[in-house]
Amino acid sequence: MIVDDHPMWRDAVARDLAEAGHEVVATAGDGRTAVRIAAAARPQVAIVDLQLPDISGVEVTRRLVAAEPPVRVLVLSASGEQQDVLDAVKAGATGYLLKSAGREEFLTAVARTATGDAVFTPGLAGLVLGEYRRLAAAPRDDGAPRLTDRETEVLRLVAKGLTYKQIAARLVISHRTVQNHVQNTLGKLQLHNRVELVRYAIEKGLDGPE
Repeated sequence: MIVDDHPMWRDAVARDLAEAGHEVVATAGDGRTAVRIAAAARPQVAIVDLQLPDISGVEVTRRLVAAEPPVRVLVLSASGEQQDVLDAVKAGATGYLLKSAGREEFLTAVARTATGDAVFTPGLAGLVLGEYRRLAAAPRDDGAPRLTDRETEVLRLVAKGLTYKQIAARLVISHRTVQNHVQNTLGKLQLHNRVELVRYAIEKGLDGPE
C-alpha cells in the first residue's frame, strides 16, 4: 500500500513496484483513508510519507503497526531531520528511506522491509543508532535476561543491519544456527520479531563498536 498525498509521486511509486513484480493492493492520499482501507486491503508493507494533509505519517505508522494483522511500514520521506526519523522509528517503522533514493535502492528496501529487515537510508542508520546509544547510557536493569556470549554477538550484528546470511559468514556458522540463536534470544527477551530485536539491541547499545 502506498500512502502519499502527491498523485504523480504515488502513481510513479506504484508503477515501479508493479514493474518489479510487487502487487499494489491499495493507495491513499491521506492518513485516515490509509488506516481505514488497510483493514480490508491487508497489505504486507505500507510505504508512508510523513507529510500528509490530515494526520501525520508517524501516527499512520503507529496505527498500522498496531493493526491486526500488523503492517510493516517503510517511511519514504523528503525529510532527513533527526526528529522525524526518530519519531518514525519509535512509532514502529521498519525502515526509513529518503525520497532522493534511487529506484533500485527503493525496491531493495521494500523487499527487505517485507522480510522484516530494518532498513535505513545510509547515514540515517547511524543517526538512529547514536540516539538510542545515548538513551541506553542510563543505568541498566539488573533484572534483564542474560544472553550467552554468542547470542550477544549475533544480536550485535543484527543491530548493525546484517542479514542472517551475512552473520553466518562473519561468524563461520550455519544460517540455521544463526536463526536458532535469534529465536532463543527472542524467547528470552519476550520479543516477537526481528525488528523488535533490533530495537532492543539498539536500546541496549549493542550496535556500537565491538
